[in-house]
Amino acid sequence: MGEVVNIVLGLILGAILMYWVYSLFRKKKNKEITEHQSTVILNKIRSVCKLVSVEGDFAEIYHYENTKDSFMSLFRSKKKALIVIKAKAHIGYDLNKLDMKADNDKKKVILSHFPEPEVLSIEPDLQFYDIKNGIFNSFSPTDLTNLNQEAKEHIRKRIPESGLMETAKNEALQAVLVVEKIVETIGWTLDYSALEISNSKKRSIEA
Repeated sequence: MGEVVNIVLGLILGAILMYWVYSLFRKKKNKEITEHQSTVILNKIRSVCKLVSVEGDFAEIYHYENTKDSFMSLFRSKKKALIVIKAKAHIGYDLNKLDMKADNDKKKVILSHFPEPEVLSIEPDLQFYDIKNGIFNSFSPTDLTNLNQEAKEHIRKRIPESGLMETAKNEALQAVLVVEKIVETIGWTLDYSALEISNSKKRSIEA
């Protein structure tokens, strides 16, 4: 009789031990899966990298003039051109600058800082008119490359007064919504309560 009791107790203790080991293994596996999910989602958000929210078209007339001294400053040679700059500027957000962390226990991503909008790219298209080369000073392929850079800087200086930055700031909520949709792809939630968003704007993003 005693042997039977010992066998039964042994089976019970064995079953408890096996269940404990199984529960420990399952808990560890679930933790690894959750941590893997958080790493994947954070990397996925950052892989989007730059998010364009506003696009602006510019048309500017640019007068270019360059004077070059030759033969020990005895001669001055001038080249000039009238350049029409048609450019497309993209304003948006660099998602690498997001301040966010994952709460693995609650399966949510906490977004505590959203970056300011910035100029992501400027694509200029130059059209040359009234080109005049000097005798010892003419346009070269290098000049065209430099003029493209000057055109970008010329447009960049026009952007602050264009209102594009303010428009992009108003589109920040839509950018947050894009991040939220990415987070939801793996069944997590986005907590952006730390961001300074008015109640009316919160209602507009939730609508």
